[in-house]
Amino acid sequence: MSFTIKRLLPHLLVFIGFIVISLAYFSPVLKGKEIFQSDIMHYIGMSKQQKDFKAQTGEETYWTNSAFGGMPTYQLGAKYPHNYIKKLDLTLRFLPRPADYLFLYFIGFYILLLSLKLDYKLAVVGALAFGFSTYLIIILGVGHNSKAHAIAYMPLVLSGIVLTFRKKYILGFLLTTVAMGLELVANHYQMTYYLLLLVLVLGIAYLVDAYKKQQLPHFFKSVGILFVAVILSIGLNATNILATQEYVKESTRGQSDLTINADGSTKEISTGLDKDYITEYSYGIVESLNLFIPRLLGGGSHEDVGKDSEYYQFNLKRGATPLQAREIAKQTPTYWGDQPIVEAPAYVGAVILFLFVLGLFLVKGRLKWWLVGGTVLSLLLSYGKNFEVLTNLFIDFVPMYNKFRAVSSIQVILELCIPVLGVFALVELFKKSNASEDKLKALKYATGITAGLALVFLLFKTTLFDFVGVNDGYYAQNYGHDFIDAIRADRVSMFTTDTIRTLVLVLLSAGVVFMFLKQKLSETLVTIAFAALILFDLIGVDRRYVNNDDFMSAMQINKPYQPNAADLQILKDTTHFRVFDVTSGAARASYFHNSLNGYHAAKLGRYNEVFDFYISKNNINVLNMLNTKYIIAQNEQGDYFPYENTDANGNAWFVDRVELVENANEEILKLDSLDTQNVAVTTSKTIANSKNVIDSTAAINVVAYKPNYIKYQTNNPNKGFAVFSEIYYGQGWNAYLDNVLVPHERVNYILRGLDVPAGNHTIEFKFEPKVIQTGSKIALASSLLVGVLIVLGLFLGFKNKSASQHVGDAEANN
Repeated sequence: MSFTIKRLLPHLLVFIGFIVISLAYFSPVLKGKEIFQSDIMHYIGMSKQQKDFKAQTGEETYWTNSAFGGMPTYQLGAKYPHNYIKKLDLTLRFLPRPADYLFLYFIGFYILLLSLKLDYKLAVVGALAFGFSTYLIIILGVGHNSKAHAIAYMPLVLSGIVLTFRKKYILGFLLTTVAMGLELVANHYQMTYYLLLLVLVLGIAYLVDAYKKQQLPHFFKSVGILFVAVILSIGLNATNILATQEYVKESTRGQSDLTINADGSTKEISTGLDKDYITEYSYGIVESLNLFIPRLLGGGSHEDVGKDSEYYQFNLKRGATPLQAREIAKQTPTYWGDQPIVEAPAYVGAVILFLFVLGLFLVKGRLKWWLVGGTVLSLLLSYGKNFEVLTNLFIDFVPMYNKFRAVSSIQVILELCIPVLGVFALVELFKKSNASEDKLKALKYATGITAGLALVFLLFKTTLFDFVGVNDGYYAQNYGHDFIDAIRADRVSMFTTDTIRTLVLVLLSAGVVFMFLKQKLSETLVTIAFAALILFDLIGVDRRYVNNDDFMSAMQINKPYQPNAADLQILKDTTHFRVFDVTSGAARASYFHNSLNGYHAAKLGRYNEVFDFYISKNNINVLNMLNTKYIIAQNEQGDYFPYENTDANGNAWFVDRVELVENANEEILKLDSLDTQNVAVTTSKTIANSKNVIDSTAAINVVAYKPNYIKYQTNNPNKGFAVFSEIYYGQGWNAYLDNVLVPHERVNYILRGLDVPAGNHTIEFKFEPKVIQTGSKIALASSLLVGVLIVLGLFLGFKNKSASQHVGDAEANN
């Protein structure tokens, strides 16, 4: 027992250390403050209705009317029955946000390096290098929480895979099942997809190695075990996965029925996203060097250049007060790369990159090749439109690659691979079996490459680079060439400062290795030195972009929107209607109203097309059919006011006739001039060409409303066809006529329509997605099975360990 405690004690201390470091970096959370994250602010606006409903009723709604006219909540933090893997995830994220994600970065990477048989001290060094990688900190600053969440579990998944290939089948199977389940809980399938690409590279490396060593049976046995583990992990997340799979087909990421764009041009037929949209955020080839030199291309889109900058002096000369000039200097457009917006450089670290290059010369075998392969693949794919040969190949032929945008984010793979190889460079450095001459030669090569690159940039910066950004022409035209000269001078200054910084860090790192080779430093001191250098290197850059200034009181974060004059006036109206905010395209209006606006990466596809064709152009005809009763606008003084649209069609109405159109193109084009109060259009032959007599007394009124339920009372002496100003979603909404389930149809491209018999009737729409019921049953069964397997695995593990001890004792007695 004492031996077990002694073995576990270092890991326990590391665990506590990671907690302390995570809380120290985000220390304002200890005072109850929360970090301001722009994306989370939008999420709060989008999800308020469903959260309010849960608070009031105790029930979960899987539909919200607060954004984009109405949409499922599957990608808005919906909670599902029997989602026990989510409960485990919440248990692991016990620290205040965002310290919880930083802790997960550390602990997951630490476990990965332990699974690769590293000493715990070197595993700590690697974990610090991974966790403080600038991109991983930046995404916490802006609120890409689900992305950070998914990245944090990547190393844990790889740990299970590595253990399985190391013939620790039971532990590897159980860890892969649970880790992959947690990875899927994060609900960021783009990051999970990128992880899959890395696993394929890893698998190829193991396959080649198994072939060389004639161990193919073991390889395929491991693959089979891992396949079962992944199936079980999918089962643990069945509800979310099935719901997402269903929703994707109806979203902007599914295939459109249109062959035309809003501007009249021909639409490229695709089962995924538009190629230009996919590659909009493509990393520049030269820009990839900011992995090594942080502000090589100016850092983020806007940087604080300080009082000593040319831009500060420029604004003083233009008449700004020192205080005004200082504030302006905080938002200097220093970035001169090709991407539209960059929060910060994806800096991996000069120290860990030096070790990575050292590892290229010291590390041998399959480990090196899957890490290098993953690094190169992710780097080349991150170039997007700047390396079209490979990008187009993946978009056109690799399954699901065209479902994701912002290809630059695939660099998360190299941000994982580089620290692993970098730490293994230290492992090889410490091995006494490796010749000192080989180590010294590797040091010379690594120093020559990294320090040499920094030195060349420093000496020939203005020869190699022009420091001109894509927006500089606009700035010159509007602010003059003196403005550009000042900005360019500051870009050169930033470039110089950070290049010198990188050069110094490389030389210090090389010096530590050299001192070790000369036996002036011990392994322990080298480990401590590199831990200190990595922390100094990465935290120094991280704090430029995410620091204590980003924290605010919890009240401000949790209630990010305050009602303006327009909101207050609209909130007095207790009827059911929609609001269109022309002053903001984000989620602010969704916080208070049933809005046509919103903020989400995967909107309903048909609604998004109607938005592009008509709503964005303030087409009153389409606004009317969506029952847009209020339009929030601003007057010349900047005051908000609600324009009341008295022509809105209302919640539902009977139409004279339903016209048949040939295809989706005709249907959406008809909306421009369609008399929506009297005519509906459809591509469904079931209801088309019906004609009805509308009596002046005919009426449909809403008598009960919830996000997932609407009840109407109808009064019509004649049979009729009713159009409802609600978004059609056939995968969950059911229509009931006098408590009897009846079919309803899609009309006017995005709305619901229903045949209604003569007389007085009750119509109910209930959101009853079968996918939730089916998925929950699968999740429950999978959770029970995994629980049994974990207990069985622990039993077998203890049994085998006990048997091994008895054998050892018997041998000792003999």
